[in-house]
Amino acid sequence: MAFAEVRLPKLFNSHMVMQQEKPIVVWGWANPNETVKVELATSSTETQANTTGEWKVTLPAMKAGGPYILKVGGSSNVQFDDVMLGEVWLCSGQSNMEMGIGMCDNAKEEIAAADYAGIRLLMVPNKWTPEPQSDTTESASEGTWKLCSPKTVSEGGWSGFSAAAYYFGRELHKQLGVTVGLIDTTWGGTRIESWTPPEGFAQVPTLAHEYELVQLADARTELHRQRLDQTLNETEQWLASSRQALAQKTNAPKMPTYPPELLPPHDLQNATALYNGMIHPLCPFAIRGAIWYQGESNLSVCKLYLERMKALIAGWRKIWNEGDFPFYFVQIAPYNYGGNGERMGEFWEAQAEAQTIPNVGMAVITDIGALKDIHPKNKQEVGRRLALLALAKTYGRDKVASSGPTFKNMKVEGNKLRIDFDNVAGGLASRDHELLTWFELMDADEGGFVKAEAQIDGSSIVLSSPEVKHPVAMRFAWNMLAEPNLMNSAGLPAGAFRAGTIPKRDSLDLNVPEAKQYKLVYDLDLAKLGSTMTYDVDNHTKFQEPFDRIAYFLEVQREDGSSQFVYASMDAFTDSSGKVGIPTVESGAHFQQNVAHLNVYSNVREIAAGTNFGGGNIEFWPNNYGPGNSANVPNASGDVYDFGDQPGDPVSGYGSMQIHNHAAKQTPFAVNHWSAGSTADIGIGNQGKGNPDWTFAANAGSYKAKRLRIFVRPK
Repeated sequence: MAFAEVRLPKLFNSHMVMQQEKPIVVWGWANPNETVKVELATSSTETQANTTGEWKVTLPAMKAGGPYILKVGGSSNVQFDDVMLGEVWLCSGQSNMEMGIGMCDNAKEEIAAADYAGIRLLMVPNKWTPEPQSDTTESASEGTWKLCSPKTVSEGGWSGFSAAAYYFGRELHKQLGVTVGLIDTTWGGTRIESWTPPEGFAQVPTLAHEYELVQLADARTELHRQRLDQTLNETEQWLASSRQALAQKTNAPKMPTYPPELLPPHDLQNATALYNGMIHPLCPFAIRGAIWYQGESNLSVCKLYLERMKALIAGWRKIWNEGDFPFYFVQIAPYNYGGNGERMGEFWEAQAEAQTIPNVGMAVITDIGALKDIHPKNKQEVGRRLALLALAKTYGRDKVASSGPTFKNMKVEGNKLRIDFDNVAGGLASRDHELLTWFELMDADEGGFVKAEAQIDGSSIVLSSPEVKHPVAMRFAWNMLAEPNLMNSAGLPAGAFRAGTIPKRDSLDLNVPEAKQYKLVYDLDLAKLGSTMTYDVDNHTKFQEPFDRIAYFLEVQREDGSSQFVYASMDAFTDSSGKVGIPTVESGAHFQQNVAHLNVYSNVREIAAGTNFGGGNIEFWPNNYGPGNSANVPNASGDVYDFGDQPGDPVSGYGSMQIHNHAAKQTPFAVNHWSAGSTADIGIGNQGKGNPDWTFAANAGSYKAKRLRIFVRPK
């Protein structure tokens, strides 16, 4: 490729900030084999473009200062004015990092005051691409460095430059007294995988399968070439066979399809797609470090998020080749994300464990969220807390407190637990001067977690509860709605954590408070599903007491080891304990009706959990059925299989055992087509693709383990 003039990537322009105290890399394009000279302040160097016109030079590190002129010359000359040496930070993530200053608290006043020539802003235009790009795109308001002013800070999408990044940079500028450059490369609603380079997936063993898929989708890799060669061979064989069939007037074999895994990233959320378009073009522009605010779009993975963060951080560090540069991130805020609120504790825990990665820190914001707004507007404090991490850990400000209280150890003291903390910064306190909240205890002998009384004792918290005689485990802020009030004297909050050993008790007892009121009727390992139903426990002939409620508890374990459960109880729809199990022909069970006072507990985020739902209904029958809604179930479709299906012949057919919450348009529980065994349908929540009630899912074999228990509550 020939270039008529010397050209640099778009992130090089007047008003730019280059990282002080690090080698300065400058690169671009020119005519093939052309000599290119680069000058900055008193430094200069020359290089020769390669045969495709690419060139790169490295100037020696410089101290903060400026303004300087960056000159690049060859067959043509490029000059950038007002170039500063200072601190450059990459600012990335999804919508809470993208959210502009104009959308946040005190927007009018903050915009008017945002007049800082010592802060420079670069907003990277949104662009995902199938392959890594050498340059960013450019728009009227994005893609070039600008001096921070009321006008420039409010330009761009979603009401301006990243508020969290701006407030972070403002604090650093004030404290350090040097020019600060902020690179805003963000996109709302995006997953962490899309920002991750292939090099990141390669360094995390638990993501080996994802790395394999990334390689298969990358035409530059040997794995892709091998698979493509195999596909071509299969296609050539098909062509030969088809031509022979054509000549012989016989049927040709089925044409092989192109393997979808060989397609490059073709969606915003595909692994590496945003890295390709919005991160790769920035390398190797020297930076001090990165700040990150993302996670809402990855809530479903919980513990796996830690592995994804390892991949992101390791990948970025690898491609920048600057060692373990600082990486500071925000723990996502409390909010009603839906489903089982306790799963949020696992996600927060995974985020917190990312701090075991060298030179990584986390800002906790459980005290400045908004339970009814997934985008908390107090980004001033978010940015300040990120800056505290940088000041303390990167810039050596030893007296700066950058963390709230963190768990140190746990001690059993009779019927109490003592929790010792690090990072108390002069003492523990209650933010609102009320009793400490969101502490829970578990007894060694019975029950799940219960609310604990918490007393401050120096750098410790002492926990107790009248319901717990022998405490063995505790947890703190283990709910998506948790806005706990524990902080240190620096005003920084404690994040979610847990300690101790949970006794090996039934997950039903641990998660469903009402379970102790019920008696077991059936217990079935669903791996034994078939045309004949053989329960592991069958108490229906022994159970003679009248009952007023019926409950179902389904547990499944996926191949990755993660477990899901759903519990659903309702007013009795039959007085026969023999008709509450799998509705086979032999059981005589056939029900399609509303059920009253539906209670649902689940650790699946998407499930509408709660008590006394009014929109419950069941479809229990051994029949074949169709999608028609002859029963006129509210919110049901007559076109897809959901919670308003229509039974038909034969009676001994496909079979349906489904509990629905039609008010929420949801199927908490489904076991269908049990005679198919390993290809039966088993699901919790609506099926993501296909029929919502799991009809034709044929997915039973995809679970490592699956168990169904059925209970009744004696009157």
